[in-house]
Amino acid sequence: MASAPQSAQLPLFYQSLEPLSSEVHANFRFRPQDTAPFLIGQNVIPVTVDEFPLVQRFMPIVFGSGPDGVPLALMGLNDGVNVFVDENGKLTEEIYVPAYVRRYPFMLARLRPDAQELSLCFDPTTPMIGAGEDGEAMFAEGQPTPFVKGVLEFNEMFEQAGQRTQNFMNELREMELLMEGEVSIQPDGAQQPFIYRGFQMINEEKLGDLRGDQLRKIHKNGMLPLLYAHLFSMSVMRDIFGRQVRQGKLPAPQLNA
Repeated sequence: MASAPQSAQLPLFYQSLEPLSSEVHANFRFRPQDTAPFLIGQNVIPVTVDEFPLVQRFMPIVFGSGPDGVPLALMGLNDGVNVFVDENGKLTEEIYVPAYVRRYPFMLARLRPDAQELSLCFDPTTPMIGAGEDGEAMFAEGQPTPFVKGVLEFNEMFEQAGQRTQNFMNELREMELLMEGEVSIQPDGAQQPFIYRGFQMINEEKLGDLRGDQLRKIHKNGMLPLLYAHLFSMSVMRDIFGRQVRQGKLPAPQLNA
């Protein structure tokens, strides 16, 4: 259930990457859209720890399985299901949209494996960026416009949040606070429960048993409210399930996701 599939080379959503250049893309413009077709059928979105307080109001926050698992917001409980967008990729209500989604089609990337600096790149397959007369100018007289500077700043902040998230995950693993998750939901009238697995979550028993230096550490470094934001968010699982019921997006009852 809670894995963020991606190609071996490119992150989730990105079909290709091209460095933004004042020479090559001098006349390119950005055309914002009110739909995100790439979200259709996408049920898991990576999130940073900075976003936990906002995400937990709308979506469950879980952790991907495996040694490199990251925090994930669930926009649906089953593969191919996103309960927050319609068939065109338009949001059906006002919710907090994770920064990972909002940064698309841009991202910071190393142009070479040995490069020290990150360069602002974009997905050239998107209809949001291209040559033409309409849209937000990206360069003026060979220099980035305020729009591009804002995009760069946002992506830099995202990278910094990503590093904080990695540090958070390292701490969780070191303290052995993660465990394999399982949620069972028994709808009224159903003979079999819907069972969701394939993700990790915080072990509440271990968290409650922390004492002394460990407890002081997670309190001082700000981890404790993040852990509880995750735990509180798990109650939203049933809300997402209910949305899937109302939208007719449930598989057969006996499910091992």
